[in-house]
Amino acid sequence: MIGQNQWSVTAKQPSLAGRTALVTGGNSGLGFETACGLATRGARLLLPVRNPERGQQAAQAILARCPTATLELLPLDLSALASIAACATAVGQHTDRLDFLINNAGVMAPAHRQETQDGFELQFGTNHLGHVALTYHLRPLLEAAPGGGVVVTVASLAACKGSIHFDDLQFRHRYSPFGAYQQSKLANLIFARELARRAGDAGWNLHSRAAHPGWSSTSIIANGPASTLPSALAATQRTLGTAVLRIMGQSAARGAEPLLYAALAPTARDGDYYGPQGRHERRGPPGPAYVPPTALKASTAERLWAASERLTGLGW
Repeated sequence: MIGQNQWSVTAKQPSLAGRTALVTGGNSGLGFETACGLATRGARLLLPVRNPERGQQAAQAILARCPTATLELLPLDLSALASIAACATAVGQHTDRLDFLINNAGVMAPAHRQETQDGFELQFGTNHLGHVALTYHLRPLLEAAPGGGVVVTVASLAACKGSIHFDDLQFRHRYSPFGAYQQSKLANLIFARELARRAGDAGWNLHSRAAHPGWSSTSIIANGPASTLPSALAATQRTLGTAVLRIMGQSAARGAEPLLYAALAPTARDGDYYGPQGRHERRGPPGPAYVPPTALKASTAERLWAASERLTGLGW
C-alpha cells in the first residue's frame, strides 16, 4: 500500500490525504496520540466515543495540535453489541470506505468483576468481543478501500502471561482482575493474527496486524485498577502506577508509535506483531514484537474465533 522509506515517527509522510481512519479510545492516551499521528499525515478521523463531553475535549485538543484536521465524533459503547452495530451504521453514513481501523480502546483490571450489557465479563466483552463485532460490521467499508483497509488491533505485554480459559471465558467462577485482562489482551493478539490468516485464505480485501505500546504512561490505571478502590487507596495506586510507567516505560506518544508503524510502515506485514524494541519491549522505537507460543497455536485461534462468533451472534 505504501512505498518504501515513506514512514517515520516524526515525518508527515506518507500523505494520508483522502483516507479515512477510525480510532477507538481516541479521546485519550494511546488512541489520542495515534489519532494525532494519522491526522498530522492528512487522514480524516472518525472518533467513536462513549462520553460526548470527553469526546469534544479530545476533538479540541486534536485541532489545537493539528489545525487542519478533519474529524467527526460518533457515539459508541464497546461494551454493548447494539451500540457497536449502530456505530457501524453511522460510520457508513459518513464514508463509503474505511482505510484504517485502530482497535485500541480497552479496560484494565477492575478490582471487582463487572459485566457488559450483554452479560460478558467486562474486559473480555469490551477489549476482545467489542472489537471483534466492530471489525465485523465495518468489514464492507474496509474492503471498499483501495488496496484494502488496514486493521490494527492493540494487544499488550500482558498477552505473554495470558491464557484463554475456554471453560470459563467470562471468569464467573473465580475472577482474577489481571488474569481476565491478560486473557483479553491475548485474545486481541490471536484475533489479529487469525483475521489476517482468514483474509488471506478467503481473499478478503483487508489487512490485519497487531501492536502493543510497551509500558506507556496513560490513564488506563486510573480508569481500571484504581477506579473501583476506596479513594485513598486509589490515589496511592494511581501515583505509584504512574511513577513506575514514567521511570521504566515511555510516554503515550512513544507508546503510539508501534500502532502507527503497524498501520503505515512499508515493512509491516499482515499477521505480524509490533512493539517497542528496547529491553523487555517496555520502551524504545517500534519494530517486530515477540509472539507468545499460545498465540501461535492454530487450534486455539480456531476455537476462539468460533467462540467469538457464537457469543456475538455474528458469523464471518
